[in-house]
Amino acid sequence: MPSSRSVILAGATGLVGDELLHQLLGDQNVTHIHVVTRRPIALVSDKIIVHQSPDLSVTHWQPQWPVPLQGYISLGTTKQQAGSKKALEAVDYQLVVKVARMMAVMGVKHLAVVSSLFSHPWSPSHYLRCKGKMERAVSEMGFERFLIARPGPLLGERESPRKDEQMLQRFMPALSPFLAGPLADLEPVEAVRVARAMITALSEENWPGRIDRRTLPGRILNQY
Repeated sequence: MPSSRSVILAGATGLVGDELLHQLLGDQNVTHIHVVTRRPIALVSDKIIVHQSPDLSVTHWQPQWPVPLQGYISLGTTKQQAGSKKALEAVDYQLVVKVARMMAVMGVKHLAVVSSLFSHPWSPSHYLRCKGKMERAVSEMGFERFLIARPGPLLGERESPRKDEQMLQRFMPALSPFLAGPLADLEPVEAVRVARAMITALSEENWPGRIDRRTLPGRILNQY
């Protein structure tokens, strides 16, 4: 992996995506951060190049920009936010696959995607089934490195708080002593730690990188 690099990020306004953007911005080896977004972002930097469009397309490219070899996708919603199962699938499955395919065409070689704990293409849960179908579709695109982050409940400040996460954070102090062994993966993890692990693992010279469970609990990262 070259010491200096250009990256592309979709989902920078979300919880993990915002952490990814801040950490990439603080990385002196990252020269360009292409942010693909539907909404304006608050951060301003000479490193950041914003591509804003309703369908997360990149329609304009300057010839002097180096090809981003690393890509990060942190897109997702809930049924409550989306309004229906169909609308949720349009984001968590179809949109993520579309953006990943666009990144592959652009020349991205190493991709990290945020999914969910217990995701599976045949899950009885519609949400987890969408995540699993997305993982399977993207894994077949031929990226040299493909990393899936499967966190459980996330800790951090969202622009639009999710009621289920707020409730879980309220009760976690009482539940934490019981989350051991097979239940350890259910322990909430800070979004900042998920983002840090994604960036570190994707940049490891000796792929697949080693994930220190003391730093990131549970089976958070799956590497292909």
